[in-house]
Amino acid sequence: MSEPVLELKGISKSFDMTKALTDMSITLFPGEVHAIIGENGAGKSTMIKIMTGIYQPTSGSMQVDGTEIVISGPQTAREQGIAAIYQEPMVFPDLDVAENIFISSTQEGLLVNRGNLRTKARELIQRVGMSLDVDRIGSGLTLAEQQVVEIARALSQDVRVLIMDEPTASLSAHEAAQLRRVTRSLAKDGVAVVYISHRLEEILEVADRVTVIRDGEHISTRPVSEVTSKGMIAEMVGREFGDLFQKKPSQTQDKVILSVKDLACNDVFSGISFDLNCGEILCMAGLVGARRTDVGLSLFGIRPATAGLIHFKGVPIDIQSARQAMDLGIAYVSEDRRKFGLAMPMSVRTSVTLATLADFMSRSGLIDQDKEREVAEAFRERLNIRTPSVETPVGMLSGGNQQKVMLAKWLNMKPDVLIFDEPTRGVDVGAKAEVHDLIREFVAEGGAALVISSDLPEVLALGDRILVMREGVQMGILSNEEATQENIMALATGQTTSQEIA
Repeated sequence: MSEPVLELKGISKSFDMTKALTDMSITLFPGEVHAIIGENGAGKSTMIKIMTGIYQPTSGSMQVDGTEIVISGPQTAREQGIAAIYQEPMVFPDLDVAENIFISSTQEGLLVNRGNLRTKARELIQRVGMSLDVDRIGSGLTLAEQQVVEIARALSQDVRVLIMDEPTASLSAHEAAQLRRVTRSLAKDGVAVVYISHRLEEILEVADRVTVIRDGEHISTRPVSEVTSKGMIAEMVGREFGDLFQKKPSQTQDKVILSVKDLACNDVFSGISFDLNCGEILCMAGLVGARRTDVGLSLFGIRPATAGLIHFKGVPIDIQSARQAMDLGIAYVSEDRRKFGLAMPMSVRTSVTLATLADFMSRSGLIDQDKEREVAEAFRERLNIRTPSVETPVGMLSGGNQQKVMLAKWLNMKPDVLIFDEPTRGVDVGAKAEVHDLIREFVAEGGAALVISSDLPEVLALGDRILVMREGVQMGILSNEEATQENIMALATGQTTSQEIA
């Protein structure tokens, strides 16, 4: 093996009394895909931020090409050829795709050659293996499309070390497979790729070596040929874990709570029709650009439908706002927790109670913080939210723990219908099983769940029925017996119809 391009030696990082990393050492070689795995809060994000100069280590050192160096900030990291694709995309909403890709690039002269810019942007997106209009404005991109822009932006730079933090979290199986091929291609070109993912099947397919960290400490580094899914899970969580994707018996009742007929929203989607029963989990599957999220946003009133009929508990309704949906008993767990789910400066306590603030008001109009704290502590224990305190700002938590806080906020509302949009995005393998159990628990108590997910094993494990979309059109609804990965992908790619599958 060639000389290391980047080494971390005995890196530790503390935030006040909290130790995020302890004596962490890792070696990255050019031409290698090095996977780093661990539970939420294990220290992966802190390690990335040290590599890219966002954080400075409390102790320890780093070497680039065998020479000790201080990466004092992101600019220094870029100069050393270190780039990162973060779990939360950073896309400028008022710039188009091409401009977003080259936002960090420099060029000669005063004028921008927009034709050349768009041509290079298309080439980069094609290299990623995706399809995306380079003239689209950032504010209209889905989370998955934003991720594509992030990846293309990183590729536009002369990277020697590319850190990919949950790059496929919002991608379907088809797009994720394409991205893994791109990852291997980058490694063949001599790039050292750091690949962070909670999808263990991805790790086994794409990685050359695997490092497991737990509670900020290095547990093991092994060639991928020497690891197994069960072994990785055991090292990540410190215990053995059973089958994470077991299909549980259906709790569906013969009682329709939400009925949708020919729902449409301008030119975004059309012809969406389904009945959702109490006790049922209806999953929505499809490739990037299928417009599943847009359906969820319409049902929650954020982007109201322009045609079609919605009946809730047998009564016709016209949902024009999120407040109206909440008053009816409909809640929405967004895939984009920063934009629609959480206010990052707020504490865990205030975030959990935000949707039901009236329940915590005293007669004098003041908020009962002790009551808030009691509820937040209960959800902290129930959902295993890793936080030093319920007074900690949610922006200080790892992505997976932020996701759990958002789940707690809506579960605390006690809704009748819960729309989950990518409910386990960025959530570790142990917490994923816990989230699945929470969804099942919710419907077992009489609720109904609409789950939008790009994770096919998750869809197959959770769904009593699966609605498949393609480019804003409903392609069919598969029963539990009809649902296989092959049948879902056939509908998602427009190859056949549900009747032909049956």
